[in-house]
Amino acid sequence: MSRIGNKPITIPSDVTVKIEEHKVTVTGPKGTLEKEVHPNISLEMDGNTLNVVRKDDEPKNKSLHGLTRTLINNMIIGVTQAYSKELQINGVGYRVTKQGNDLNLTLGYSHPVIFKAPEGISFDVPNANTIIVKGIDKELVGQTAAEVRKQRLPEVYRGKGIKYADEVIRRKEGKTGK
Repeated sequence: MSRIGNKPITIPSDVTVKIEEHKVTVTGPKGTLEKEVHPNISLEMDGNTLNVVRKDDEPKNKSLHGLTRTLINNMIIGVTQAYSKELQINGVGYRVTKQGNDLNLTLGYSHPVIFKAPEGISFDVPNANTIIVKGIDKELVGQTAAEVRKQRLPEVYRGKGIKYADEVIRRKEGKTGK
């Protein structure tokens, strides 16, 4: 029995959910999101609640049940509140500046790295060592933050690189640390 999938989703008053054949569209004050739904999963609207129902108790359908419910709930949260991830840059001479919608990263390479913002993502740079990735699609925000982090992964010996704000880098001692 899926405990997450059986929970009904409460739809806020400023959000509209439209269910078509195998597609759900969520519209709110921040924007619109669409998602394909697996044919073995059906959605039932009842006033301001949405229930996710699976066809049978096959193992695949059980896992899709909870997944679908969580994805739709994330869409509703995204169009009302939006998502954000914070990245920090550590290292001597490492910094970031914003050029229009894009990021100009100085990360110790012989050239600056220009990171283009995907559609639906905005960057906020409060200071030279902090990047905030914002958007309404939780998956796209996480993927974009991971791609920015990949430009210079955090290093365990000196602690230089780009890391998530809540990430803890376990430092290693060098050769002299015996």
